[in-house]
Amino acid sequence: MPCCYDIMRFLHYVRAMDVDLFRDLDRLRQTGNFSQAAALGHLSQPAFSRRIKSLEEWVGARLVDRSRQPVKLTEAGAQILEAGLQALARIEHERSQILEAQSLPDKYVVTFGAQHSIAWRFYPAWLQALEEAHGPLLSRLRADDLPSCLRDLKNGDVDFVMAYARRDAPASPAADSIMVGEDRLVPVCKPDAAGLPLFRFDDTPGVRMPFLRFGDTAPIGAHLEPLFAQKRLHDRLRTVYENSMTGALRIRARAGDGVAWLPQSLVAPDLASGILVRTGDPDWDVDLSIRLFRNAARTNRTTRAVWSFLEVRQSVSLVSQI
Repeated sequence: MPCCYDIMRFLHYVRAMDVDLFRDLDRLRQTGNFSQAAALGHLSQPAFSRRIKSLEEWVGARLVDRSRQPVKLTEAGAQILEAGLQALARIEHERSQILEAQSLPDKYVVTFGAQHSIAWRFYPAWLQALEEAHGPLLSRLRADDLPSCLRDLKNGDVDFVMAYARRDAPASPAADSIMVGEDRLVPVCKPDAAGLPLFRFDDTPGVRMPFLRFGDTAPIGAHLEPLFAQKRLHDRLRTVYENSMTGALRIRARAGDGVAWLPQSLVAPDLASGILVRTGDPDWDVDLSIRLFRNAARTNRTTRAVWSFLEVRQSVSLVSQI
């Protein structure tokens, strides 16, 4: 089922198609009517309908339920629209940054690397808050798996890397890092018709829950191991699917394929809308910190200023907690 591609992977595919198709789909969502949506896009209704049909063919799924009036997006339609609008916002942001950098060639563009799950929701809000407090910042984001991000940091291809760490784990003295946020991994699954978890853990002998697991190449999965060992959850879980991408696990959880531990920041909209529900015991959450790493051997005046600002803000935050 197509949905919720991480932004950078999505942009790889979007080059081959007309990105304005997502604006068309959004107009249809807003109006619930093909004629009104076509008028908003300054198109004839037949031309508009063909555009929506071409998007459905590209995705490979029905995106609009035409059996009702007003028409509604299907679940797949809502999911791909969310990804499309996120991608369009990123494209427009990058374009404005490029134009600004060209008009101010002496300005340095700070490059952040981030794990896909962080790049999807946490990073945009964090960057906006940083700019509001620190001042405008020319920046770009490179979303990738953590090993690739750390390799790029070592090689000087990115200035900072944003990654998860267990909140109860001490910061490594060998790594130059600052805590910039918090998150948690929460066990979720699709609800049944009554709104209760489709997969409920109980003590029934021999019953093992279908588990949507992070692949071995995904460091985020290692944060679950202490919990699984403490609660003896390995014996209660049966792996039915694994993937290193949180977005892919989220898709399978929403489809009702099993239980997944996912970042709360990622699934908060799904929990609020009831597409996903929490399952398991209340103390099965895994608290995470989000840390920003740098290579102290590869800095410049701009990145040092950003780092100093974040260090001061972190110090003030720690003092306020005393």
